[in-house]
Formats: sequence, structure tokens, C-alpha cells
Amino acid sequence: MTQGSEGSPEAGTAAANMARAGDLFQLLRDGQAHTRAELALATGLARSTVATRIDALMQAGLIGAAGEARSTGGRPPSRFAFNPAARVVLAADVGATHLNIAVTDLAGNVLVRQKLQQLVEDGPRIVLGRIVSVGLELLASVGRCDGALAGIGIGLPGPVEHLTGRPVKPPIMPGWDQFDVVGFIQSILDVPVLVDNDVNIMALGERASYWSDHSNFFFVKVATGIGSGIISNGELQRGANGTAGDLGHTATPGAEDVQCACGNVGCLEAVASGPAISRELKRLGVEAGNGSDVLRLVSEGNLLAIQALRDAGRAIGGVLATVVNLLNPSVIVVGGSMGDAGEQLVAGIREVVYRRSLPLATAHLRISHSLAGEESAILGASQMVTQHVLSPEAIEATLAALTKAS
Repeated sequence: MTQGSEGSPEAGTAAANMARAGDLFQLLRDGQAHTRAELALATGLARSTVATRIDALMQAGLIGAAGEARSTGGRPPSRFAFNPAARVVLAADVGATHLNIAVTDLAGNVLVRQKLQQLVEDGPRIVLGRIVSVGLELLASVGRCDGALAGIGIGLPGPVEHLTGRPVKPPIMPGWDQFDVVGFIQSILDVPVLVDNDVNIMALGERASYWSDHSNFFFVKVATGIGSGIISNGELQRGANGTAGDLGHTATPGAEDVQCACGNVGCLEAVASGPAISRELKRLGVEAGNGSDVLRLVSEGNLLAIQALRDAGRAIGGVLATVVNLLNPSVIVVGGSMGDAGEQLVAGIREVVYRRSLPLATAHLRISHSLAGEESAILGASQMVTQHVLSPEAIEATLAALTKAS
């Protein structure tokens, strides 16, 4: 047998790993066009087997024709590529006072989005009901119906048990504790529903969109609170109870007498969040009602505001220096309302992290503000769904259902 055929040991191993159409599909998710011959060479499968898999994926609409490759003699071979328009995803980011809802394709491209004022404290039935009603309106606006939905992804501003999608003792979400988010949505729309906390999905969205070549990635959200999303070896780390990344309630040196809303003292959130910075400025005689006021003052060149934001960055950097030594990420991204707009905040973080972390851990470390901005949560909610519905197992189930129906 020639190299690349199914008879060689190496090819046999590759073929075993690509035995299903769902596995072969993963090679096509890069968006590049491939011929049957290229796929056969990459997988070790026979061309006839590849052709069968391609036909099944085309029937499902997951891939489509993408022109012809250059001929090396005879008829030019056809090329095939992932069809992200085959289905759509409804993505929702729930904040303390807002809803950000979007429809994306399967590649995470936002087709339409809408941001609304909505208090999370109004309760799950009102908030989730609005996500569904507005989501259906957005679907209709791009000419799609609920039958085109591949799934729904939702980010919530509190701890979530990811396997069930139930919020767990969320501090700013009265009435949400242990509410069956998935069951409520699926009583209206019979599609997969995935739920996670907002910082985790922000980490997913930021990395997928701008840092996909970094497998060890750390996202910090600095806003009304402080949290983080941890991606290690390419996988989101949620911890035993879904509370991994709760950076805001880490003890901070020099803040031992500062009361935190969680009931403890000395938490990072109590000295470096948006409200904490505005409180410090008020103490210094500068009128700043919230984080937005802080950023406005910084943009106006107020020296006290600039210093306060830089000091908050230093406090965050002190905690992140420990994170760098423990987890050794190659990228730290700072987002959230304060992180997106606070260059002084990021500068303070860099100052301390590079000084306090081990030289080997920071040799190639990049610390950046968010590139996705407020879109990161929407992109992450979409990414969470597509990771699920485009997995090899999910693709096999889709193809099996099509075969049964035909």
C-alpha cells in the first residue's frame, strides 16, 4: 500500500480516528475549502469513504460546494467547505441592568443584535421570556424561523452549575437561585440550551475571536464586580462547583479593613472594582457616582481619577501575579466596562505582574485590553452553543435523524 492509504499502520490509526462523518467534519470547520483527495490524505480514509461522508454532510447542509481546485490533468476536482449559514444561534448576555441579544451563524458571525434595558432582579420568567420574544423577532428580521435554530446560549451575571444551567446562590439575582433556565426556555423552544456565567462566556468569545492560537488564556472582567475566565490547554475550567475564576473575592494585601459586599473584608472587588474606585474618589473630594464617571474623569485628564484607576490596576496586578505563577497563561485579557476603557488600569496591572511574577512565566506573556469589547459575551455564548452542536457526537446524531426521516 502507498503512504496515506488505509492499509498502512499510520493511516489505519488516522482512519480509526476519523471513522465518522462527525469527525471528518471537524477538519472542515476551519473554513478552508478542501477536495476529497485532500481529505483522504489528511485522514487516511479511502476516497470512497470520504465521498460517502461528504455526501451525508452536504445533505445536512453543513458543508457546501466551494468551486473547483486546479486540475492536474483531467476534470478539476470539486472543493467543499463548511457552510456556517446552515443554522443560526440565539446568543444572550444578561447583565445586572441590560440584555444583549444577537443572532449569529455557526461561525459566530453576528447577523443582528439588540441591546435592551432590563433589570435582572425582575426575575427569571420576565428576563428569559423577553430573551425568547426578542430573539424570535431578531430571527424574523434576518429571514429565519425558529426551525433554523441550532441552539441558544445564555450568559448570566452569577455562578452557574453548567451541567444543569441552574444559577447557584447568585448575589445580584434575587429569585434566580436554582431556577431551571434550560427547562423554562425549552418549554417554548425545543432546541439545545446552554447556560454559563458571563465571565466564562466572555473568555470563550474573546479567545475564539482574537487569540485562538493561545491554549492557556486568562480573561479578567473589571466592572461592578471582578471575575475571571480560565482556559487551560484549550479547555474552559469551571471547577468543581462552577465557581472557578472568582478573582474578585481574593484577599488583597493592604485592604484588610475594607468591607466587601460578600460579607468578608479585604477582597479585591472591594478596592478595585468600578464602585470601589468611585468611592475612593468621593473620599478624596471628587464627585464620581459610578465607574462611568471615573472613566469620564480619566478622559478629561483628572489626575486623581487617573491615579485611582492606576492604583486599582496595581491591586489587580498583585493578584494576577499569583495567577501567572500558578497557571502560566500566555495571554491575559482585561475586559468589562472598566477594563475596556481603562488604559491606566491595564498599565497598573502590567506594572505589578511583570515585577512580581517569575521571569520564566512572563517571558512571553501578553497583557492586553479586550479586543472584542462588549461583543465578547455574545460571541462566547454563540461559541458555547457551536462547540456543543457541532461536536462529532452531535453531528452524528443529526445525520442519524436525517437518515431515519428519509
